[in-house]
Amino acid sequence: MSDETITRQVSERYARAVTSGEQMCCPTGYNFDDLRSFVPEEVLRVSYGCGTPAGLATVRPGETVLDIGSGGGIDCFEASRRVGQTGRVIGVDMTDEMLAMARRNAPIVMANLGYPAPNVEFRKGHAENLPVEDGSIDLIISNCVINLAPDKAKVFREMYRVIRPGGRFTISDIVADQPVPNYLIHDTEKWGDCLSGALPVWEYLRGLVQAGFLGVHQMKYSPWSVIDGIHFVSLTLTGYKLPNAVEPNEVGYVTLVGPFSRAADELGQAYHRGKPEPVSARTAQLLKTPPFERLFLLSDQPVSLAATDERLVSILPAQTPCVWKGHFALFTGPFTEVEDDDHHVYRRGVPLEICSKTLDVLGSGPYSRNFTIINRATEAVAGEAVSCEPGGSCC
Repeated sequence: MSDETITRQVSERYARAVTSGEQMCCPTGYNFDDLRSFVPEEVLRVSYGCGTPAGLATVRPGETVLDIGSGGGIDCFEASRRVGQTGRVIGVDMTDEMLAMARRNAPIVMANLGYPAPNVEFRKGHAENLPVEDGSIDLIISNCVINLAPDKAKVFREMYRVIRPGGRFTISDIVADQPVPNYLIHDTEKWGDCLSGALPVWEYLRGLVQAGFLGVHQMKYSPWSVIDGIHFVSLTLTGYKLPNAVEPNEVGYVTLVGPFSRAADELGQAYHRGKPEPVSARTAQLLKTPPFERLFLLSDQPVSLAATDERLVSILPAQTPCVWKGHFALFTGPFTEVEDDDHHVYRRGVPLEICSKTLDVLGSGPYSRNFTIINRATEAVAGEAVSCEPGGSCC
């Protein structure tokens, strides 16, 4: 199928949903009880998505927010409430019927919020060619839409173009643990279900970085569907467009405190836990953003941390046998590669088979926010125990 055919058929399906009420692409839900206090029922009925990026406390008062694929307007209206009367929200969608609904309900939402003047507008356009000025957006949100775009690399470049230096994105989308085969890519119904256009996790993350974003990391994930052994998950991500002007560097050295024993960032800098590393002003700028700031000690002088230092975070697996049960870990944190204390090396977005004791480690607090876990076993697995040698050579 051509890109034009995909775009047309997806738009037609979502247009039909305005009148039919067909449910589409909704692995996670909204807090409708809260939203009903100011959003009309008509909008709630056609609110499709795989996350709630506007509801993740990423929207700040006074900001300018762009919603890519705004649909009936639900995320724009939530963002409108959060940015307040001094902020601004722009929704972009390609489907006339969705735009008409959003525009029809915007005055009602503004009145319910008590705003004397509207702070939200809806524009017709495509994610690959956003009708938005360069460097004008503080925050981009998008809810299960980018997977519907045939040319995602172009979408990521457009996102980078319209975000101001120092801005960021928080987007939710459907991704896969492996490449989607051609027989699904050419299934028009599966495109509308947010399946056929899903990129592998590693390709999605790499595309955002290639567009210029840094510090790309997972905020949450939810399993969605498994088709012919392909795992589709909803992933909510945040990333940054660093300011153009680099401020004088008050931070000359950084020390990784953990939980990883080793890590490499998107700028090519390598870190080893407890050992100070000299960094450039640009790298220091990146490491001041979440979630890096809780992983590093930043200083104007080199600071080494002994193994007994309480500031270090190290999590060793329990000294119990490994049991293989079909689990795979996909690292979705802010580095390109990391290593744990059992010598497993995780490359961002690439599935790595793990045993039961590694699963327990990755489920712990410091690690859990950095990994997506799937289980590829198609039936119950007895899981014969395997005794590991020191150094984790069994797994």
